[in-house]
Amino acid sequence: MAAGGRSVLPVLLRWGPGAPGLGPGTPGLGAAPRRHRHKEKWAATAPRIPATRLALHHFDTNYSLQLRERWPAMRASLLCEQKYGALVNNFACADHVAQELELHNATDFVSEAAKKAQSLLQGSAAEAEKGESTSQDGPGGGRTVTQAGTSPLPPAPVSSNIKCYTFPRGDITRFRPAWPDTLGLLSYYLMDAASLLPVLALNVQPDDFVLDLCAAPGGKTLALLQTGACGHLAANDVSTSRTKRLYQILNSYVPKNVRETVRVTSYDGRDWAELEGGTFHKVLVDVPCTTDRHSVMETDNNIFHRRRTKERQMLPMLQLQLLMAGILATKPGGDVVYSTCSLSPLQNEYVIERAIEIAETQFNIMTHAEDLSHFRMLFQDTFSFSSDCRLGELVLPHLTANFGPMYFCKLRRA
Repeated sequence: MAAGGRSVLPVLLRWGPGAPGLGPGTPGLGAAPRRHRHKEKWAATAPRIPATRLALHHFDTNYSLQLRERWPAMRASLLCEQKYGALVNNFACADHVAQELELHNATDFVSEAAKKAQSLLQGSAAEAEKGESTSQDGPGGGRTVTQAGTSPLPPAPVSSNIKCYTFPRGDITRFRPAWPDTLGLLSYYLMDAASLLPVLALNVQPDDFVLDLCAAPGGKTLALLQTGACGHLAANDVSTSRTKRLYQILNSYVPKNVRETVRVTSYDGRDWAELEGGTFHKVLVDVPCTTDRHSVMETDNNIFHRRRTKERQMLPMLQLQLLMAGILATKPGGDVVYSTCSLSPLQNEYVIERAIEIAETQFNIMTHAEDLSHFRMLFQDTFSFSSDCRLGELVLPHLTANFGPMYFCKLRRA
């Protein structure tokens, strides 16, 4: 203790150049140890927590509140092996591909949904016809008409040209790697089958001008080409390295004469409205997101890495800007499909709601979100859907059908 009972500790805590009354020559203290003269950097001393653990902690904190009792099962699904679908390559000369896949108990979930839709539409039409035939004169000469119980379903939003095989629920069989045909084109492309739903929702019609605004790595671009309906396809991605992956997909699956009709660019998608506003009939906006499954499973390119914290926090703003660019790039009467592979409402419904508001207030463009609830009915045998979405549809990971997450919403521009 110093004179008068005051401790010297506060002074010692200020040890170093500029500390009053203390220095290397102070009696009894000697030279300062090196470790006291330099403060260690936190980044060098703090434990390095893997980005996958940071992602899982973030999801536990947020999704447990959002999904409540459903989150533990979904969490387990995200941490288990993902299930895939085999998108058949219509450009390959491999007629036996479908037969071989069916021999292994895989089914084309797209054609099965189309059959179901057709059956439901025929049944609804028969009910309507029956209702009309049972109309009769009521008392007093008035007419009493028996209405059908439900309104007819919308036409099936599925392309007969797209074929994608999946194994039944609970079947965790893996597809073997695709093989090339005589021209070197691979027979099918393995992808999360839920990734096809945004393409099916876009419902490309013959000769449509189509924009895939965030195209890489290329699975949805390839699916768009499989429809055989694109009059013109522009595939864009801001990342030149990811665009290289897109080129690889096109070279492996698409013949040269078709590849040459695809315009591949590397612009910032947010600027697209200034480049080609009001040009396209259909626009797919598959935005960068937290990629929930990848984030809890893979360290490489993980958005939850500490140095990408600000990038992750800014994702909803980026997503909104990209969706607005997609809306502005669409012709009046055209369609935009927005999609993510995240469970987060902040990246899903909230982005849609804000875009609709901004389009009206700042650009005088009226848009509305279309009802896609019939997707749940058509594809319920293959995917597990959320029943909580205010806008659009969300495929939930499930141990018996481990696809997704995949959110998609369709906007119609007036």
